[in-house]
Amino acid sequence: MRMLVTRPEPDGQATVQRLAALAIQAIAAPLMSRRTLDISLPPANGFAALALTSTNGLRALEDRGVIAQFSHLPVFAVGGRTALEARSMGFAEAFAAGGTLGDLVNLMARARLAGPVFYPAGKHLSGDLAKALAQFGVMVVTARVYDMVPVEALPDAIVSGLASGDIGGVLLYSRRTAELLVKALEGQLDRAQRSRIAMLCLSEAVAEPLMAAHFNRISLADHPSDESMMALALAVTREQNRP
Repeated sequence: MRMLVTRPEPDGQATVQRLAALAIQAIAAPLMSRRTLDISLPPANGFAALALTSTNGLRALEDRGVIAQFSHLPVFAVGGRTALEARSMGFAEAFAAGGTLGDLVNLMARARLAGPVFYPAGKHLSGDLAKALAQFGVMVVTARVYDMVPVEALPDAIVSGLASGDIGGVLLYSRRTAELLVKALEGQLDRAQRSRIAMLCLSEAVAEPLMAAHFNRISLADHPSDESMMALALAVTREQNRP
């Protein structure tokens, strides 16, 4: 059995490699690609910190050639991998929250920041960081610096693999990706085919569109992190291979 990784690149191939290290065969078919947006950015001076809910915010700043202007700021990242990416790009201080927007809000509220926060975000926001932090007296300046553009369709080989059972599991890291997968497979799989595909989801929010579309073999990660998704993939694979 192979697994399908739906993450945008370069995260898709990185996940395929992590699965390979666990002896799990996987193939990447991203459902979105990142496009950096050409918008005006605020001057870096005057901010107390940088907030990140995705590494894509960092990559967009890097694409614009301005990341060095912000690297003096402490970073408050939604999770450990985003914080690690920030450090690799030259940020000296990067604090990791527990993996959710609520965790990030709590981390930043406890930090008692003395000035506004810069938030390089995506065009399609899954949550309102500025609104959530306003109650703690933290002002957030949001700049939508990238867009995640849906692919037109899944490759025919991927659809065939899901229908035949050659691809027996799908890793899903965001609700929007799950929604796009449901749309891409509409009319392509019958109920029996849907019921046998293992859907590995980062959270309940990711799983909701799948349940509505009658994908009923759904597993949730213990924690919203890549490490938990790898553990889930390993557990599902072992269960599938059990005699």
